[in-house]
Amino acid sequence: MLLKYKVEAILFASEQPLTTNQLRNVFPELERPDTLDLQEAIDSIIEDYQERSIELRELASGYRFQVREQLSPWVSRLFEEKPPKYSRAFLEILAIIAYRQPVTRGEIEEIRGVAVSSNIIRTLMEREWIRVLSYKDVPGRPAVLGTTKQFLDYFNLKSLEELPSIEDIRLFDEEIEKKILAEELPTEDVSMDVQENTNDLANGLNI
Repeated sequence: MLLKYKVEAILFASEQPLTTNQLRNVFPELERPDTLDLQEAIDSIIEDYQERSIELRELASGYRFQVREQLSPWVSRLFEEKPPKYSRAFLEILAIIAYRQPVTRGEIEEIRGVAVSSNIIRTLMEREWIRVLSYKDVPGRPAVLGTTKQFLDYFNLKSLEELPSIEDIRLFDEEIEKKILAEELPTEDVSMDVQENTNDLANGLNI
């Protein structure tokens, strides 16, 4: 059986993204493919799915099969549980951390001009979208925050370099709104909220 069929089956069955090293370790030691052959198999699978409704995509945590993003509104109707609705402040703080990291809570407050809610930071931590990178060597030793691989995976990013430029922050903000709020509000309300949130983010990031 061709290596790519084995790799395809492993990735399809996996509940989590897998790196090439994790894929290699699934094979018995004597049958373990070398990295080059494995990458060629992965590239071939990606090519095979170019015109399909699902795709094999490389994210920060590895490779995974997923429904193409443009089809997610239809697939999401299969699930009764709706995604949580987050406030404009939540999305603004997330965007600041993503674009300005490493950043402290005090620096976020300086950018926004208002205090940062502990509940928002806690929720971001619980979702594993942000983490403490270190502690700043100043009085009080505030935590330095940054995003995680889970954050990148959720937004279909391989690395932070794939984030839109700060000049395109409005598009990034709209994408977050679409993923999290689209099923929560009528279309008219979503459009209004996206516009308001865009303005707040633009002002907060000094765009």
